[in-house]
Amino acid sequence: MSFCCGASMIGTLGSLKHYRTRIHHVPLLLCPVCKRIEVHYQVENEYEILAEFAESDGLEDVDFRDYVTKEDGSLFENCVNHEGEDPLEVVRRQIDSALDLLQLAKQWDDTQWEMQLKRRLALMSRRKSQLLKQK
Repeated sequence: MSFCCGASMIGTLGSLKHYRTRIHHVPLLLCPVCKRIEVHYQVENEYEILAEFAESDGLEDVDFRDYVTKEDGSLFENCVNHEGEDPLEVVRRQIDSALDLLQLAKQWDDTQWEMQLKRRLALMSRRKSQLLKQK
């Protein structure tokens, strides 16, 4: 499981652009709060190699699945949330988890972790407010 700004990231497939080449069906991790995207750590090396070869061959579009065979389900089995879930519900669960961790940080007198969690909770609260305004 990967984390970003206090939220556990959502597993999904997507397209990325590497210079002039678009690579489709890449396993990605997406932060539901700040919208940061990163290539799934289990296929990061394969993505980089494919991107370099596709660029050097002058290809405009490449399907990641044609070159790398990894089971999508196993890549995302440790993700707490998945694409297609209600974004507001995802953020609410993320906030609940962060509050649980904050309580633990206080019990352990870990002030550095406590401050990190408070910053993350502030970010997630802002995202929750944005989602509520959209509805």
